[in-house]
Amino acid sequence: MANNFKVKTFDGSSTGANLPMNVYTAPASTTTVVIGLTIANTASSQILVDIKLAAGSTVFLAKDIPIPSSSSFEYMAGNKIIMEANHTISVISDTANSADTTLSIMEITP
Repeated sequence: MANNFKVKTFDGSSTGANLPMNVYTAPASTTTVVIGLTIANTASSQILVDIKLAAGSTVFLAKDIPIPSSSSFEYMAGNKIIMEANHTISVISDTANSADTTLSIMEITP
């Protein structure tokens, strides 16, 4: 088995309000461990963001998180999320062009 640490980013500077930004989808034949997720507010006012996991069904990992202007939010805080093939993590902001996302992961492949 190969374990590869990676970082995935999503530049939210050209995304409409309330539209999902698919930050990462686990590849086929891969198990992924999410070890960090940070969202930065690049807007001039507070934003509200949702974090969703699509894994068979789509569920909220967090809902209506307030992030002040020019601040960031660290979701993981020492927790882990296990993703299997084709699972997707997305971030949704209530404000257009406002949320940059960084996801730190470890991909495990056979």
